[in-house]
Parts: sequence; structure tokens; C-alpha cells
Amino acid sequence: MSTSQSAEGGSESMAIITYREALNQALREEMRRDPRVFLMGEEVALYQGAYKVSQGLLEEFGSKRVIDTPISEAGFTGVGIGAAMVGLRPIVEMMTFNFALVAIDQIVNQAAKILYMSGGQYNVPLVIRGPGGPAHQLAAQHSQSMESYFYHVPGLKIVRPGTPKDAKGLLKSAIRDDDPVIFIESELLYGTKGEVPDGEYTIPFGVGEIKREGHDVTIVAYSTMLLLALQVAEDLEKEGISAEVVDPRTLRPLDTEIIIESVKKTNHAVVMESGAGFAGIATVIGAIISEQAFDYLDAPVERVTGANAPTPYAKNLERAKAPSKERVIAAVKKVLAI
Repeated sequence: MSTSQSAEGGSESMAIITYREALNQALREEMRRDPRVFLMGEEVALYQGAYKVSQGLLEEFGSKRVIDTPISEAGFTGVGIGAAMVGLRPIVEMMTFNFALVAIDQIVNQAAKILYMSGGQYNVPLVIRGPGGPAHQLAAQHSQSMESYFYHVPGLKIVRPGTPKDAKGLLKSAIRDDDPVIFIESELLYGTKGEVPDGEYTIPFGVGEIKREGHDVTIVAYSTMLLLALQVAEDLEKEGISAEVVDPRTLRPLDTEIIIESVKKTNHAVVMESGAGFAGIATVIGAIISEQAFDYLDAPVERVTGANAPTPYAKNLERAKAPSKERVIAAVKKVLAI
């Protein structure tokens, strides 16, 4: 494998682009590479995407490969599943992942189970992507962290990238994958910038990354929580506390090894997620740490999650529901007995 095709982009030169632009590059490159790839969803074509992720794709690839759909998630998700079964590689965009609830039967009872129920006769190489999780004042029905809904379903792969580099590399891998992939982005990340390799690269599923080295405590975080974790680590460094930040990047498959090895080094763990917490991703990761690294822990695993309540519209209440820098710092100091 050449350097430019490596998981991390290797020694390639880097361009600084937004998360949104990185996703657009991934879509464009994969549609050029494989004529079976097409995009469908609400406002993806003429309007160029609700968040402009599909900007310019209609002009380049035409209306047969960039398709505006009616407001019917169950309908066009079903069309995507059928197209995948007969050899195409559809990308279905949810304007917000909250709307995936309208298509939950198609996703859970069809896409996730067809390979098993057909005895291996039909793969479903389908990507369902779009923004999810808390944003700025989108209120209760548009701010849910949906990954835990799908995490329980065998047959689905779950991706939540936190940086432009990871967003591009993982989306390219998702499009090439032969199984259905739930690829959840974030409104809060679309405008963030980061280094992205100039050359061709993909990032394999199930491979996490240490975003910041440390030796006192492990903070596990993904998507928008990753940015908060990195800010916390900077603040803690000023107090003489060295935090290691681990980003799983994909939640299913989950890179348990990188998490466990970090905890074995630091002997303390804090796990973050923006969702409501109860039966969420942080609960799962916390349980895995407790099961596989119990003898290395000097304190119980701490979780920092969103409050167990619908997301309010009011700014002050929205902030109160979300994980905060202060809450993460308090959790770190609790496990360190400071």
C-alpha cells in the first residue's frame, strides 16, 4: 500500500479545509471512482444540501446520480436498500438523523438483516449519512444523539468522526464497505477546520486514534465531545494534569484495544458523550473498561453525558443539558482524587 493510500495519510502534504469540505471531497472522489455510487435525499441536488455538503455534485454528476427526493425517509431509504441489493452503492442523506426514526423499520428490519436472512445472497452496501446530535437551538426533536439507537442492532456499522481528516477518510471507507453504515456527522462540526491529506487515503473501521498523549487520565470522546475533551486537556495541563484523549472514530466496530491500553497506562478513565447517557455509548465503553481493565483502575470510571432530558430550545437551558468543560474537569479530578 502506498503512503497516499494509508489509513492516516502518512507523509502526504496537508491542506487545511472544513469538515464540510472534507465530506464533499469524499463524495466527489468516490462518485468519480465508482459509477455505481449515487446520492439521494431531501435537497441534496438543486439546493446543494441543507448544510451544503453536496455542493457542486449535481453539476458534475447529473440528476441520475444526485437525486432530490420527496419528504419521505421511509420511502427513499427503502429505495436505497433495494438499489444496494441489486449492485449499486447508494448514499442516503438524512437532513437530520432525527428523521431516521421515520425510516427505522427500513434500517433496522431490512438493511441490517437482509444479508443474514438471505443466507448471504444479498449484501447491502448502503451509507446513511447526515448530521446528528446537539446543535444550536434546534430543540428537542432535532438535537438527539442517535448513535445509541442503532448501536444495539447487529448488522449495522456506526461511524461518528470528529475531525475533517477522519470525516473524509471514514466516509470513503463507508462508501466502499459492503455492509450498511450509519454515518453520523454534526452541525456543530461542519464549519470546523483541520488538516486533510492531499492524496488518496482511507481510514479503516475499528481503528481509533490517540488525539493527545498523556499519562494521568484517559478521556474517551468522539464527534463534538472530542473537541471539548481536547480543550479540557489543554486546561488540565496548566494545572499539571496530563490527560490522554482517545477518539474511537468508529463506534461499531469499536477499537477496544486502544482504549484499554491507554487505561492501563493512566489507571484512570473518563468517558464522554453528548447523548442522554442512560444506556448510551459512554455506558458501553465504561463497562468495557471495567471488564477488561479492572485491575488497572485506581478509581471507578466516570461518565460525562448530556442530561437525561429532552433538549430545550432556550440557550441557557440547552447549555445546562450539554456536557460542559467544568463537568469534565470535575470528573477528571474526581477519578484522580484531587
